Order: sequence, then C-alpha cells, then structure tokens
Amino acid sequence: MKHNNTIGFIGLGSMGFHMAGHLANEGYNMMIYDIDKVTADNFIQSHSNVEKKMSPKKIADYADIVLVSLPTPEVVKAVAIGENGLMYGNKIKEYIDLSTTGQDVSTEIANILQTNNIKVLDAPVSGGVIGAKQKTLSIITAGDRSLATKCTDLLLTIGKKITHIGEEVGQAQMMKLINNLLSSTAITATSEAMTLGVKAGLDSRKMLDVLNMSSGRSSATEDKVAQYMLNRTFDYGFSMDLAYKDLKLCMELAEKNQVPMFVGENTTQLWKYAISQGYGKKDFTNILNIFENWSSTIVEDKKT
Repeated sequence: MKHNNTIGFIGLGSMGFHMAGHLANEGYNMMIYDIDKVTADNFIQSHSNVEKKMSPKKIADYADIVLVSLPTPEVVKAVAIGENGLMYGNKIKEYIDLSTTGQDVSTEIANILQTNNIKVLDAPVSGGVIGAKQKTLSIITAGDRSLATKCTDLLLTIGKKITHIGEEVGQAQMMKLINNLLSSTAITATSEAMTLGVKAGLDSRKMLDVLNMSSGRSSATEDKVAQYMLNRTFDYGFSMDLAYKDLKLCMELAEKNQVPMFVGENTTQLWKYAISQGYGKKDFTNILNIFENWSSTIVEDKKT
C-alpha cells in the first residue's frame, strides 16, 4: 500500500523497532533515526522504503509526520527541542510522542513545537514488547481531536485500540502513568503473595490457577506471572529502570496535585531498593527475586 506522506520515526528500541517495522511494512515512505547506528543500519537493510538520517533535524527536513519512541523525558526533550532537534526541521507538520514522558515535559515540548506551527499528539502506548510485535498495543491519545482522528489509521498500524482521553496534551501522559502505577503495584503485590504461598507450602501453579478464577486476578497473574515468571525466563521486555522512572513520574504528578499515595510511595521505594541492588537493567518481572531473596524461596512452576 502506498501513502502520500513521508513519515519519520525516531527511537528503534525494544518497542520502537517493531512499531517502525509495522509502519514500513504498511508501505509508508520512512526516514528513521536512532543513536545506535548499527540498529538503524539493520533496520534499513530489511526495508527498501526506509532511509536513515543522521539527526532529528534531518528527519524533520524530509518528513511531514514524525513519531518518537524514546526511553526518558530527557531524551525526548533533546530530540524534540534540543540542538539539531525536530523543531528546526523544514518540513515537519505533526509530531506524535509514543513515549512515556510525564505531563510537564509533554506540555513543555508541545508549547514550543506549536509555536513553531507543528501540531502535537500525545500518544503513549501500553502493551509491552509483545504488544509492539503483535500490533496489539493500546494507545492513549490527547490533544486536538481532529489531529487524533487524522492519525487514526496511522496509529492502528501499530496498535489495536485507541482511546482519546482529552483535548490537552499531557492528559494521555497522566493516564499512562496511572496505568503503569497499577501495573507495577500489581506485579509487586503478586510477587509478595506468591512468595508467601510457596514458602508456606502451596504449589505455585495451583495458586495461580486459583487467583485467575478468583478476585485476586490481575494483569500480573493473568499475564506476567504465567508467561514470564513461573518459567523463570523473566523476559517481558521492560526494564526495572524504566518501570521506576514511570513510578517516580507518577509520584511527582501526585505531589503536584496534593494527593496522598501510601501504596504508590511504598511501591516506588521497593523498586528504588531493587535498583540499588543491581536490578536496574534487568527485566521488571525480576521484582519477584527481591521477595525470594528475603524469604530464601524460589517461586517456579515445578513442571518446567
């Protein structure tokens, strides 16, 4: 399928690589940039309709629409409004941020880009690496509704459901942080509970079966524990560093709005502790190891 607009994509990480691949496979003419030149070279070798550029500005010189999928607010700011950033490009008209940056950075970038006649769509994604691979991501959008509507077909190339949550850029970021707080809290509480059960003599697989047909079920029991933890692979595709980054951003949002977060603060401190123990680069499903180490217990599927 041929598309008239040239799109840019910046950030070929564990999720961005797959999302950009779906867009290239859909037939979009693409310009890509990643700080890792080897990753960028590997990507263009598989797609004849993709060119590599050497800076965000160069992407924005050729692409009408630019999507970014980047790890931290600081990197997003550098790409969007830093030296040789997208704001200095000659062709860019629309900017879509698929990252999790938090409300403040998202709003700051939007204010600057919109002053430069670049429309902004706040569009963080949820679903992890598997969702990125399988095009099953959930996408939360915020900003001008007409822009969100215009970008629907583009976004449905990488995900399966889009929810437009508000007219203000930054509102999607707030929703994404709240979602990630619940996700990290669920996996933390489930890890603690599973460790208790195994230590007390229960079978881990039978525990999980009961939880998934009872009121204790969650995304952790239905997905993460079953697919990535009991089998000890710990390879969901989301690092502890990134999970902690999102928790901190959520706590900053709570502080800004003067909302007490007793459970959220304790969850955040636990993840900070895990990172202090050398788990930062490990998959966030390894949070189970913290409880295992404290209790001298291994939570595993005996059948594996």
